[in-house]
Amino acid sequence: MKFTSINPFNHQSFAETSLLIDHDIDLKISLAENSQKKWKLIKLSDRIKALTKLSSLLENQLEVLATMITLEMGKPIKESRSEILKCQSLCNHYVEFSEEYLIPTYISSFATTSYVQNMPLGIIFGVMPWNFPFWQVFRFAVPSIIAGNAVLIKHAANTQECAKLIEKIFLEAGFPQGIYQNMPIDHDQASKVIAHKNIKAVSFTGSTGAGRKIAEQTGKHLKKTLLELGGNNAFVVLRDADIENSVDLAVKSRFLNNGQSCIAAKRFIIERPIYQDFLDAFCFKVSNLKSGDPMFESTDLGPLARLDLAQNLNEQVKSSIDKGAKIVLGGTYDKFFHSPTVLTNVDTTMAAFREETFGPLASFSIANDKAHALFLASDSDFGLGMSIFTKDVEGLLPFISNIADGAVFINEMVKSDPRLPFGGTLNSGYGRELGRDGLLEFVNRQTIVIN
Repeated sequence: MKFTSINPFNHQSFAETSLLIDHDIDLKISLAENSQKKWKLIKLSDRIKALTKLSSLLENQLEVLATMITLEMGKPIKESRSEILKCQSLCNHYVEFSEEYLIPTYISSFATTSYVQNMPLGIIFGVMPWNFPFWQVFRFAVPSIIAGNAVLIKHAANTQECAKLIEKIFLEAGFPQGIYQNMPIDHDQASKVIAHKNIKAVSFTGSTGAGRKIAEQTGKHLKKTLLELGGNNAFVVLRDADIENSVDLAVKSRFLNNGQSCIAAKRFIIERPIYQDFLDAFCFKVSNLKSGDPMFESTDLGPLARLDLAQNLNEQVKSSIDKGAKIVLGGTYDKFFHSPTVLTNVDTTMAAFREETFGPLASFSIANDKAHALFLASDSDFGLGMSIFTKDVEGLLPFISNIADGAVFINEMVKSDPRLPFGGTLNSGYGRELGRDGLLEFVNRQTIVIN
């Protein structure tokens, strides 16, 4: 069996990757085990030197790496460059702050001395998605490795060339053989890796359905797990908001990455007095987005990464229309391309409201007032993030305690940042990446007591 890389713009296959056999998997785990035992003893300052080199390589190889992202999953080349530069900013963040984050915490207790130190767990298995093929890997792998762990990566079947480049660049940066390894394997083989006694924890980013299966397997084997799953983030605009600014961010949040982002704004909940003005301005800007070859600098929207993604989005649109939603823009698809689509009259029973819509679809609902808007926004099985736009920030703050999402962004679109913890609740998963929390996610917070 082989994985095939297909350019979603021209539908042409351009590379194949053979899956590992079980014997090769065992060898990789053994190499990781032996390498990690040495790596955890290396001074943190020396680990950081490799990370500094990795940051430089990302900058030096920007065009090569960005081009492969666009070739394999179809995002506009300008966004692929931004993804690589964001990986570089993550590396730079941990170069600057890893020592501060990992320093032992001294605690006053009954003992002469008591403190908590952060010890690596061992080998961490990462199951990574295709939509941000570098960023998702880097935000898991970098803090895990700097903390003293080794990582094994099962990347998505359709981004295996990106997976190979990532492994190559870690080696070029000076990380020892075995500390970062790519593993082209299928789901059944991944289950065996999870069960392996030398795998200490699992990080998974992907769909909620797949996350449930991962959690079931890790629970069976008592492995620590981080799950970063789907979302159907609400974008709430209250009547006193700056409409021009909120429209600009709404379009960016919904259509970035061709709409294929877990943290993208998907449900637009607008207070009635400004609803029509906001909708008209939003549709005007969306209608001016340029679709086409993602390798062109002028392209705003490329194809979806796979044919089935466009088909599934079309089914969600049709299902919502059958229940009374109205199309005011778009609504068509041709193979990998789905037109940017805006649905109005969306209620809480429709797929466009209840499900994660992974592509260029925006659903609009009207709220009667602030309380109603936040009630609708919170009416979700997901809990990744929420954006709320208002000039009355102080008046909004008392409402936030009733929001379950992992992040609330006021007058800003939801986005990840290397400095801020990132993660969800409910069907969006659990655990935190990035910042101090991300570095401490896969460590043993070991208590030391001395008398």
